[in-house]
Amino acid sequence: LPVPNMNIMNGGAHADFATDIQEYMISPYGFETYSEALQAGIEVYHTLKNVLKKQGLATGLGDEGGFAPKMKTNEDSLKYIMDAISAAGYEPGKQIGIALDVASSEFYNKDNGMYHFDGEDRDAAYMLDFYEKLVDEFPIVSIEDPFQEEGWEDWAKITKALGDRLQFVGDDLFVTNPVRLKKGIDMGAGNSLLVKLNQIGTVSETLDAIELATKNGFTSMV
Repeated sequence: LPVPNMNIMNGGAHADFATDIQEYMISPYGFETYSEALQAGIEVYHTLKNVLKKQGLATGLGDEGGFAPKMKTNEDSLKYIMDAISAAGYEPGKQIGIALDVASSEFYNKDNGMYHFDGEDRDAAYMLDFYEKLVDEFPIVSIEDPFQEEGWEDWAKITKALGDRLQFVGDDLFVTNPVRLKKGIDMGAGNSLLVKLNQIGTVSETLDAIELATKNGFTSMV
């Protein structure tokens, strides 16, 4: 069954830059039915509001419906989500995982080739190390756009290092384009396709991209 990925905290361009990472999602994958997964996700979302309120944090919403309080670090958002999953009566990493949309092209500086992250300029090696630490510490099952949209070599490195543990989803990288997806498959850059019909423009090309992804062992997030 498809797993609903629910956007419950916002940062980056969607939330007046509460964090660098743009979207924090929950992925309720440990359920037998879609309706149970949906229910669990909704319960965690509402529990998160209470968790944030108890900490004296704002519970206003970002552009895409997630809570968008100001955070001291990118990791703080993950800690509050973990608390909310547990407080809602579910097991993080067994029933519910975490998915991120980093949207790194938003904070990548083409002029110096660096990522402006945590208030400083960081290179791709720093970012890879940061993601590896996150994956070791939290039950992260999916990371979208960990590197900028033309960083093919960096995408290949992270997929080789961590691709057997989680999915690396190409949104800005693939733009639902079978030609760009084929390049990613050939390079081992990413292992999951974000599917947006409006990016490629036709239903047939969208279906071609999904079919190409599936044939080559990629997952698709629609």
